[in-house]
Amino acid sequence: MLVDLQGPWNPIFGRLGLLLEVHYNNPVLFFAFELSVVVGVILLFWATCARKWGYIWREWLTTVDHKKIGVMYIVVGLVMMFRGFFDALMIRSQQAIAVGPDSPGVLGAAHGYLPPYHFDQVFTAHGMIMILVAATPILVGMMNIIVPLQIGARDMAYPYLNALGLWFTVVSAALVMIALFIGDFSHAGWVGLAPLTELPYSPGVGVDYWIWSIQIGSIGTTMGAINLIATIIKMRAPGMTWGRLPVFTWTSMASNIIALTSFPVLGVTLALLTFDRYLGTHFFTVGLGGDLMMYTNLFWIWGHPEVYFVVLPAFGMLSEIIPTFSEKPLFGYITMVIASMAIAAVSWSVWLHHFFTMGAGPNVNAFFSLATMLVGIPTGVKVFNWAFTMYRSRIRFDTPMLWAVGSMFLLISGGLTGMMLAVPAINYIVHNSVFVIAHFHNMFLLIVYAAFGAVSYWFPKVFGFKLDERLGKRFFWFFTAGTLMVFIPMYTLGFMGMTRRLDYITHPAWQPLLIAEMVGIGLYAISIVYFVLQLVVSIRDREKNAVGADAWGTSRNLEWATHSPVPFYNFAVTPIVHDRDEWAWRRQHGLTSLRPDHYVDIHMPKNTAVPLILGMLSLAFGFAMVWRIWWLAAVSAIAMLIVILYRSFDKDTDYIIPAADVERMENEMLARGNKVEQAGGAVGSGAYAAPQASAKKHQGD
Repeated sequence: MLVDLQGPWNPIFGRLGLLLEVHYNNPVLFFAFELSVVVGVILLFWATCARKWGYIWREWLTTVDHKKIGVMYIVVGLVMMFRGFFDALMIRSQQAIAVGPDSPGVLGAAHGYLPPYHFDQVFTAHGMIMILVAATPILVGMMNIIVPLQIGARDMAYPYLNALGLWFTVVSAALVMIALFIGDFSHAGWVGLAPLTELPYSPGVGVDYWIWSIQIGSIGTTMGAINLIATIIKMRAPGMTWGRLPVFTWTSMASNIIALTSFPVLGVTLALLTFDRYLGTHFFTVGLGGDLMMYTNLFWIWGHPEVYFVVLPAFGMLSEIIPTFSEKPLFGYITMVIASMAIAAVSWSVWLHHFFTMGAGPNVNAFFSLATMLVGIPTGVKVFNWAFTMYRSRIRFDTPMLWAVGSMFLLISGGLTGMMLAVPAINYIVHNSVFVIAHFHNMFLLIVYAAFGAVSYWFPKVFGFKLDERLGKRFFWFFTAGTLMVFIPMYTLGFMGMTRRLDYITHPAWQPLLIAEMVGIGLYAISIVYFVLQLVVSIRDREKNAVGADAWGTSRNLEWATHSPVPFYNFAVTPIVHDRDEWAWRRQHGLTSLRPDHYVDIHMPKNTAVPLILGMLSLAFGFAMVWRIWWLAAVSAIAMLIVILYRSFDKDTDYIIPAADVERMENEMLARGNKVEQAGGAVGSGAYAAPQASAKKHQGD
């Protein structure tokens, strides 16, 4: 039985009548709307004038190529990170302005410029965006691009499922953006604090946007996890044994095991909350037999493994970048792998440290305290291994290495503050303070640093040219200066007792540190300008910055053996793997320019519009459920079922590239590689079956 709703509802438009109650005269919202419209119009105008619609449809919207899907994941993540940055800017500027009982207010706010209800939506959106539709898509995109290349596969195990996961993630981001202009967003924090998310306390549509955005996005992430695990297990090239698997692929494996086992918990939790809001059940309401602590436990059973889901790929990126720019094999490969799997295992036993202060007994707190501290052991192993890799090496501080070293420092500082928070006695003192905020931003920033390092590291492999080094280093230094200016004051404010989620500051003594944070935000803004400039200048100078297969000259793994940019079939001939660092082994043995005796036909999946169509239908379904437009929800659900059935009977899903075409395309790419090599920027491609040689024992063991 559906619950009785507060406010207007009718069978055709559902709750859209609530729009009349939303204030659209807010200049902040109006500016965001104008910015979105202007950017959208510019992109549409460009695509139309340049006659790119056919290209966009054929090469991107309907693609099942794992590399292009990975690029789209990253673009979605970067766009949403930009949105999340604006939210952070509003949070910190509001706190810097609204200091003291006499501070003025504008735009309907008693202090500052954001009324409390709007401020609550901003910090909720900021947290949810940065974790679920910014960091997660960027890392999933990176895994999509690199893992199949590192194991010598032509594509993911399930290309169609891969595209479907992408479009569900896009829908998740789209619902968050729609909430900005049509209705409002949740005000209950990104964790959905119970019982604030229950209908009596949040009668609007904000919590529903939050629920359906996460629910649809988590389905896409679960699909991606299944696909990546299956790819790593089943698609490895001959000779790619478990002991030769690159560390980034190992961390991707560990990360996706976490995703596969944790995201369903989130899905069930949100489903129970949905039943509470839509059907009137009481799973999380104390008054009628439910238990709000059950929600907290279930959410963090997903929430803390999620931290490791995003941090483990970042560790893998560092494990690829540091050896390349140290010109040495990674130190302690075996311990790195064990540490990755150990972190994944321990991640399931630490969730309660998020609520040490909520009444659990000392024995329970002690157990989770010790479990949390255990995470420090494998993490410390990784830090020492990276340090030993750099020890007595020939370090080059190219842009990716700068990001990697910065990430290591953030891991050390974030790890140390994490150990502090793992002690219940300290946690009682700083709990709910901005010290906690500084700590977990510290941890997520190490992921951001690793991701930016990985983008600049693998960018030449995907696009065939390097990013501009000079602008890249400016981007790094301004970003780092911003990090220091924002988070050192935030740690200090935490010790001074400033709690989180304050729209109004009662202690004027905090204001200098809040202003320092604003300066840091300004430095972040400058760094974003340099990032955009870096992309623009690099694309402009792409011929000058063109590279061959091995863009850095000291790369180590199999992905550097094929052409740059990588052809859509990845490898003309399935490579045979002889060593853990296969490309370094080939370079050492002078086997970087091997060519096959003959080419063979290649079996590839066909492009399809079905994932895009299912994504659009799921967007309609999510929007309809948010606004309780039942007929639209039913129509879109039935349409999805019909499309899925149609796809299940479609047998025309793949095709064959004839060997002659493969040889022609290879010759064209080799000619380009030779041209670049003559200009001094290439190392030949040799991703082919090498003479049978005994695998040499790895020098780094």
